[in-house]
This record gives sequence, structure tokens and C-alpha cells, in this order.
Amino acid sequence: MSPDIQAARTALAKYSDPLAAVRDGYFSTLACIDFPKGAKDGSIEYPPGAMGVHFLNPANIGPKLDPAKPQVLIYEPVGDKLVLVGAEWFVPVQVAGDKAPAIFGQTLAGPMDGHEPIMPPSLRHYDLHVWLWKDNPRGIFTSTNASVKCAPGAAYTVAIGEHQH
Repeated sequence: MSPDIQAARTALAKYSDPLAAVRDGYFSTLACIDFPKGAKDGSIEYPPGAMGVHFLNPANIGPKLDPAKPQVLIYEPVGDKLVLVGAEWFVPVQVAGDKAPAIFGQTLAGPMDGHEPIMPPSLRHYDLHVWLWKDNPRGIFTSTNASVKCAPGAAYTVAIGEHQH
């Protein structure tokens, strides 16, 4: 893990308690986003795996990306708890200007439509998922993580590419 990613991991560790995230302005989107068979959206590929439950902090949305202030924290439901597994840096197209943003030496994927049901399709954006606390067999920057699980058939699991609940 590179020093800048390790520093982000250390700075964000306090959010292992989702209530700490809520106190700092993050809002849960409730749904556990799963791509059990993978999917493709334009040029964006989502290998089979999950994205988990997203907590969004609107105050962190802007044209400059800060490694210690991701726009989204990603949790995996495990039993009756939410376990912090990653973070997402997210920039709406209208904020980014004419160039895809970058962080950690990676250019954010996109532009792409918003992911229903947790955001309207009209919210075109760039994003980069970084699996800071849960190993991803496809790599730390892959959008989905096959090691992250959403309970199939659970009330708040949204299986993209299959019948949505």
C-alpha cells in the first residue's frame, strides 16, 4: 500500500463506527449495492461483486479531492453491523469541468450516470472506489469487490443487472 493510501486509511479509520460518520455529516443511502453477475454501463465495467452500503457526505463534494475527505464511505453489512471496507472519491461532471479528476495517481472513472436507486441517473459523475480495509481480488481500485457481500433477497439489497427489489 502506497504512503498516500496508507495515510488516507489511517485518517479514515475513525469511521469504522458508522455513527462517527453520521456525526461528521455522512448520510446512509441504505441500499447494499450488488453486481452478482457484473454489468457494463457505457465504457464502465463492473465485475461481479458488491459495492456495499454507501454513506455520502455532500459537504465534501467539490472540484478538489482530499485523501482524508472522501465523498463516500463504503460499508459491508455483516450480521447486525456495518463494517467499513472502502471509500469513494466522487465528483459530479458539472463540478469537474472538462477534465476527469485524479487522486492516488488514478484518474476517476467516468463520466457515468448516477446509480439508481441511490442517486438519480441525471447525476453524471466521475468516481474512484478504493478498498482500504477489505482486500479486493481484482485490485484496490476496482469498482466492485467480490469479497464484499450483500445478503441476496434482503430488503435493502439492490442487485444491479437482476430484478431490483
